[in-house]
Amino acid sequence: MEEGVVNEILQGPLREVFDSKQLITDVSGSGNNWAVGHKVYGCTYREQIVENLRKAAEHCDCLQCFFVIHSMGGGTGSGLGTFVLNLLEDEFPEVYRIVTSVYPSAEDDVITSPYNSVLAMRELTEHADCVLPIENQSLVDIVNKIKQMAYSGKPGAVIKQDSTIISGRGGVSSLEKPFDAMNNIVANLLLNLTSSARFEGSLNMDLNEIAMNLVPFPRLHYLVPSLTPLYTLADVNIPSRRLDQMFTDAFSRDHQLIHADPKHSLYLACALMVRGNVQVSDLRRNIERLKPSLQFVSWNQEGWKTGLCSVPPVGHSHSLLALANNTCIKPTLVELKDRFMRLYRKKAHLHHYLNVDGMEQACFTEAVSSLTSLIGEYEQLDATKGLLAAEAPRLNIAV
Repeated sequence: MEEGVVNEILQGPLREVFDSKQLITDVSGSGNNWAVGHKVYGCTYREQIVENLRKAAEHCDCLQCFFVIHSMGGGTGSGLGTFVLNLLEDEFPEVYRIVTSVYPSAEDDVITSPYNSVLAMRELTEHADCVLPIENQSLVDIVNKIKQMAYSGKPGAVIKQDSTIISGRGGVSSLEKPFDAMNNIVANLLLNLTSSARFEGSLNMDLNEIAMNLVPFPRLHYLVPSLTPLYTLADVNIPSRRLDQMFTDAFSRDHQLIHADPKHSLYLACALMVRGNVQVSDLRRNIERLKPSLQFVSWNQEGWKTGLCSVPPVGHSHSLLALANNTCIKPTLVELKDRFMRLYRKKAHLHHYLNVDGMEQACFTEAVSSLTSLIGEYEQLDATKGLLAAEAPRLNIAV
């Protein structure tokens, strides 16, 4: 909502990406307060948001889905972001809503971020079709790994001037913006996700198929993303990884965009979206090779969805985005709930929220109970780990 931030984007290198007529701003942001973003700005700008949404939708030949990209820790991202999500459900109930949510780290400098995140989580659980959670701390760790790789190659090796890990204004210098590299990882995730809508491929995956094939229960729609190779983001003078190694990397904890280890948790379903010169036989071979080390839920042992796009990312022969509907997200949710309860037990900063019109304490209790039941559902599934599906009774054919 902050005009200053939006104006800076409109004067920056990405100004051509945005249609300035579609931008909605206000003088100030939400003050790290979910209630201000959701209840105040949401109600104030509702009609304008709906009108701009309709204008954008009318220009589409084939509207596949909506992407909502927002952060969870602040007020506008969590509050107004989830308000827009609700609007989309009301105005376009048939169109899938895919949300990319950036979760704050434990060392977050916004003291009310646990409140904002848990209040937003309730909305995401109720109104999104798919959520791709990303943790700030994981992005920081990945960027640090890339920098280590960049500098540990040859003595004196440096990241190239035009490398996308930096701001694109030349070199690692005072002009580099601290979050550019982290944002680029999320941008690469979205580029891989939408590649089949933009390029040719022998086995292109429609965006709607992601929600259709990876979400067996409506509430359990959190898909853990992993990206490989990670150094798509920098020139690190490393030869491209063998194809098989790329598939192995996608399931290792180092390549997940949240702190999680899917290999040791239970899979409900998994999608592999490959770009580059890769054959269906390569895909099949790697799935068969990895299958014994992965635990799938008993009733969906063949829960794989695959996509092949023939155009690789710039500067690479191939890349892979894996989306795992996996119980490994549970520790992230438990930690979020613990951080929320530490504040909520002391009623710390609660008055800032309750002073907002339309905001009641019941919103907090309902949000935390929604999160608790979500954690419980993942726990129930985890308890079935290692169980095999009972043999279905054979049909007796009457002669």
